[in-house]
This record gives sequence, C-alpha cells and structure tokens, in this order.
Amino acid sequence: MKTLKEILEGVNYKLINGSLQTPIVKIRIDSRNVQKGDCFVAIKGSSSDGHLFIEKAIQAGASSIICSDVPNIKSEELNLIQVNNTRYKIADIAANFFEKPSAQLKVWGVTGTNGKTTSSVLLFKLFRRLGMNVGLISTIDIRINDEIIPTQLTTPDALTLQGIFAKMVEAKCDYVFMEVSSHALDQGRVNAIDFDVAAFTNISHDHLDYHKDMKEYIKVKKMFFDKLDKNAIAIINVDDKNGKVMVENSQAEVKTYSLRTMADYKGKIMSQSFQGLHMKINEIEAYFKVVGAYNAYNLLTVVASAEAFGFEIDEFLPELSAIDSADGRLERIDVNNRSAFVDYAHTPDALINVLETLNGMKRKGEKIITVVGAGGDRDKSKRPKMAKAAARLSDQVILTSDNPRTEDPEQIISDMEAGLSSGLSTKVLKITNRKEAIKTACMLARKQDVILVAGKGHEKYQDINGVKMPFDDKEILKEIFKELEE
Repeated sequence: MKTLKEILEGVNYKLINGSLQTPIVKIRIDSRNVQKGDCFVAIKGSSSDGHLFIEKAIQAGASSIICSDVPNIKSEELNLIQVNNTRYKIADIAANFFEKPSAQLKVWGVTGTNGKTTSSVLLFKLFRRLGMNVGLISTIDIRINDEIIPTQLTTPDALTLQGIFAKMVEAKCDYVFMEVSSHALDQGRVNAIDFDVAAFTNISHDHLDYHKDMKEYIKVKKMFFDKLDKNAIAIINVDDKNGKVMVENSQAEVKTYSLRTMADYKGKIMSQSFQGLHMKINEIEAYFKVVGAYNAYNLLTVVASAEAFGFEIDEFLPELSAIDSADGRLERIDVNNRSAFVDYAHTPDALINVLETLNGMKRKGEKIITVVGAGGDRDKSKRPKMAKAAARLSDQVILTSDNPRTEDPEQIISDMEAGLSSGLSTKVLKITNRKEAIKTACMLARKQDVILVAGKGHEKYQDINGVKMPFDDKEILKEIFKELEE
C-alpha cells in the first residue's frame, strides 16, 4: 500500500495538516465512491467543483484530502495537502499510486479529428493477430486482450486511465493503442503517460463548442507532440497542412506519410470497391478489406506505426490485409439482398469523406440516400455544414435526430436546414424520429441504391434528456430490411 508521501512524488505540494506516512487505500475523485482510508482529490471541472464535496468525502471515511483551495476544516486526524491545480496534478498522483504503469508498456497514441478510432482498432487487431498481448483505449470500448470494458469517453479521466494501464500491466500486455482527444490534452488527462509512438491524422471542423476557434483547437492538438521526449517517434500526415505544424517543437523522431507527395510512407490507391482497397505502399502492393480513400490514410498510419515498433512490413502486411474495419466505420449491413452502410461520421469533413467514397464506387443509375443528424449540446456551427455536405453529395437526404441530449431535436434539424440553398433543399426530408427516418430511407431505396446512416456508428443508444435509450442503427436496419421482405 502506497503512503501519501509516495503518491505525491514529483508533485509540488504543501502539507497543511497531518502525516505524509499515512497509507492510502485508494484514490478517489468522486466523493460518492469514497470509502474508509481513501484519499479524495478535489478537482475543479467544467461543470462541477470537487472542493464542494470535501466534507462529504470526509464523512464517507477519507483519511486524506488533496486540494487546490484549502477548506476551513479543523481535524487532527485529517491529512490535508494543497497542490496547485489538482486537475492537472491528478495524473501524476495516480501514476505514482499505480507504480507508473505506462513506463512498463509500449504506448501508442493518436490524435486528430478523424481516423483515430479506425487506426487504433486496426493496430489492436493487427498486434493481436501477431500474437501480442495488447490493450486498446478507444471511442468504441476499452480492451485488454479479449476482455471488453465499456466506455463513454474517447479518452477517460487521468485516474481511470492510470488504473486501466495498471490492469494492462497485470495482464502482461506488451502494447497499448489509445485515442487522444483534444479535450483530454487540454484537461491534462494524458499527463504522466510515457508515449513511445504518437500519430497525427488530420484536423478539420470539430469541438468548437469547447475550443474557442480552430487556432486554439490546433494549438491543443500540438501539445501532444510538444511533450514527446527524444526517444519517441512522431508519425504525421503531411497531406494535412497542419501535419508539419504538429512537430515544429517536438523532440521526437519524425516519420511522414502521404497519398499525394513524397514521404517516408507513400501510398497510392490502385483501385477501390465496396469490398475494399487495392493499394501500393512504397513499392509493396496489397489488398485491404477497409473501404474508402480516407481509410488509405489510416492504413498508412498503421503501417508506419507497426514499423516504428520494430515489425517488418513483410511480416505484418498479410495479417493487416485480412482485418475488417472498426465497428460502425463504413460498416456494411446486408440482409436479404438489401444493404446499407453505417458510419460514425459526425463532422462535416468526415461526412464528405464517406459520401465521396460512396459516390466514387456506386454504379451508373444508383442513388445515394443519406440519413443524418447532429448531436445536441455540442458545436452548433457545424450543423448547417453537415446538412449542406449531405445534400450536395447525396441524391436524397433525410435530416433526423442524433443524440439530442438536452436540446430540442427539431431545433437541431432546423439549425442544419439553415445550411441548405433552395436548390439543395428540394432533395431533403425532415423526420425527427430516427427509426422512422431510417425506415423511410429503406422504403425509398431500390435494392441497387446506396443507403448511408451517419452520425452514430458503433453507438448502441440515443441520448435524450440525459437518458440513454437503447438504439443501434445497425440493428434497426436489419429489423427494417426483414420487415420489407415479409
């Protein structure tokens, strides 16, 4: 059991009261979970302040309190420590408590607007096929070899992350592949993690409800590479104008990839279809099961990352060729000669990428029917852009509800509709009920037409007024296809 002094190693602190030799049972950041002998760390978050729950934590049995604002509490038995900004120091405290688990693992992280999940999942699947013990931390779920742990965040909080790393060490994992969101970087969730390889995919319009503007968004992403040490490897997409910006101040060794220009990993799409991609990577040709030009970039990320960890391309390329994409990433649903695609695309750029891919592969006479919405309580400025992109690149669009959260779904649809010119609006329907919207798309489509249900992908719920109702686009499609054949 770690002592209070041990979990504060490397952290600037001031002992207000008590003894640093006190053993700590567990670290808690939620007062509702505190038990006897725990250390409660009070964190000021964006929506709540842990300092307001210090007394509750003490009543629940906390022996130690680490905080930024010292409360007016007099107790000889209580250990009270002050640190500057607990929100950023919790990562170091947690890493000390769990014996710095990331240093015992080979950790890969990826940041960017699109492609994080697919590249992470492809790497996880590839290294499992290569016989490695592997961990995954992604938007879809957390995996420790074959164990699956549900998650609600792209990148969990710092305390949870360090605990997950500790479980991966215990499971004898060799590698960890994780997504690194801009929120996580800004909030210090990935502090105290030793990254061996860091990848950058791209940057486009997203999360401007949180970040002030694109300049701030880019600055936060860049922090990931600024903090890498000289032993790390940074892998960047130089077809994105921000790729080189990411590594301007990085000490890491830099490797580049591209479909358009000279790079360490130069890709070329030889052909593509609904069945997959035929690509040349440097001078080696291979077929892959993933679909779409944007996935060619994800494959380049994977190849560069695998080689960064010391694997030879001849060794792993046959295994990579056999891997399906991530759940809900341009995933094809086939039932009784009817088919549709489900994709997580929830930004304008991601939606454009998917629709351009589908347009490039459809045959003459086939139509694309797109069902799409936008999330509530999120960046409103992308809503009209998403509707415009959908209408421009589809033959028929149905605007519908996504995860409205606490917003009125009809208002969200109205915000989207504002992006449509009079010419584009003629091909757009509005159906608030998502299931009815998907059913309408299926009824409008001929068997040869292409249906895209966008925005939720792998999600198996719909968030309405704080309640997550069961809802899976893929299962809804299967149900409707079966009904249409009866």
